Amino acid sequence: QVQLVESGGGLVQAGDSLRLSCAASGPTFSSRAMGWFRQAPGKERDLVAAISGSGTSTYYGDSMKGRFTISRDNAKNTVYLQMNSLKPEDTAVYYCAAGRTSLVVLVMTLYDYWGQGTQVTVSS
Repeated sequence: QVQLVESGGGLVQAGDSLRLSCAASGPTFSSRAMGWFRQAPGKERDLVAAISGSGTSTYYGDSMKGRFTISRDNAKNTVYLQMNSLKPEDTAVYYCAAGRTSLVVLVMTLYDYWGQGTQVTVSS
């Protein structure tokens, strides 16, 4: 069983930065890819970024490239999402999720464990 706890969300202005953290419990953290997803009101949950178990492979959604950076510290069982140049359209609940294997996957159903989410609100 893996438990995930996100933190770092909040209310910011357009152009600001935020860093989200996701702390994981359990001994299998480094063997699992991690993903950050987001869900805005009335919209589907979308993959924002993902990182392999080793941290050597990453994926970003098109609208996040160049602004967001995903990273992980396996010694601390923590994955991060650095978000720069935030836009109002980035407003959503952000969730971290643990994948089934160490390989980056883009399909939500291949993530077995989910955090409770953290709200990010970007005002214009």
